[in-house]
Amino acid sequence: MMHIRKAGVLDCRALADLLNEIIAKGGTTALVNPVSTETIAEWMGTENSCWHLAEDDKGNILGYQWFDPHPDLPKDAAHIATFVKLGKTGLGIGSSLFEATKKVAPKMGYNHIDAVIRTDNTGGLAYYQSRGFEHFRDLPNMKLADGTTVDKVWTRYSFR
Repeated sequence: MMHIRKAGVLDCRALADLLNEIIAKGGTTALVNPVSTETIAEWMGTENSCWHLAEDDKGNILGYQWFDPHPDLPKDAAHIATFVKLGKTGLGIGSSLFEATKKVAPKMGYNHIDAVIRTDNTGGLAYYQSRGFEHFRDLPNMKLADGTTVDKVWTRYSFR
């Protein structure tokens, strides 16, 4: 059985470990360098952000999602990121996480949530499209931290 709850600083190590597995595999996230527990804690401490995680009955983290303000977005729009443990996609984890996000984000003053996805991340594109995110803009030739160039698509979910 899966449970959704708010993530806290005591979860940072497990969240970093899950994300670092995804980064090491490559090909789906724009992140290319491992993240530390401290980095996750710093991100988590961003004002007007919200973090949810999915866990099983034993407390193993299956995935997580957060949204937060972004300097390239208006104040009523948040940026979202979703990560599901390798081998656990397609089980409804992301869907359950987004249901929690949809309940909280409007109460925090957000009218839109934006997701920027690599175009080679077919799973991520399908996930956000199936949640109701709509194409907003193409972002061709975006450089990642390691110098790799990828195309991305900017999508938006509106609460209005």
